[in-house]
Amino acid sequence: MTENFEEIYQAAKKQVKAHLSTHRYEHCLRVSDYAVKLAKQNNLDEQQAALAGLVHDYAKERSEADFLEKIDEAKLPKSLKAWGNPIWHGVVGAEFVKDELGIEDPEILQAIRLHTTGGLHDEMTTLDKVVFMADYLEEGRHFPGVKEARAITEKSLDRGVFYQLSHTLAFLADKGQVIYPKTFDAYNDWANYLKK
Repeated sequence: MTENFEEIYQAAKKQVKAHLSTHRYEHCLRVSDYAVKLAKQNNLDEQQAALAGLVHDYAKERSEADFLEKIDEAKLPKSLKAWGNPIWHGVVGAEFVKDELGIEDPEILQAIRLHTTGGLHDEMTTLDKVVFMADYLEEGRHFPGVKEARAITEKSLDRGVFYQLSHTLAFLADKGQVIYPKTFDAYNDWANYLKK
């Protein structure tokens, strides 16, 4: 990625730590580690994966007012205002990462945006998939099926993405929760893609 990566990474680490609870910060460190592991398996720049994993949840603990203000300031679609933190901390969170951490790598910013929603198979880069799955599979996760999800992802990053999309949709539907349209579209797209 860059010669002064360690400097950039350590500065970002300090900022992330300052903006998050200990629990959330430690999650970010584990996601960074898992992203590096997946990057190695998928011939991806490990430094880029480490940094994206570290900062993916930077905005997770912001107030609703902060997010609403940032949606206006960044001229993001007004329809985003109807959603809450589970969507905002990725889609809107990338704007905080860019503005406050000075990270302008478009690939890292897209990976942050998509880590809460997923994306269509031809929209998601390898980095997007790596961050999406590292967030889901990091070593602190203990949900039913996590071992199976890790095994699937070891064999195929694409199949891992589909596993997460299908299980997340089932989980939300089971709770009677509204599902973000992009996630629904992503599920259908991946289902069609992987059938071929």
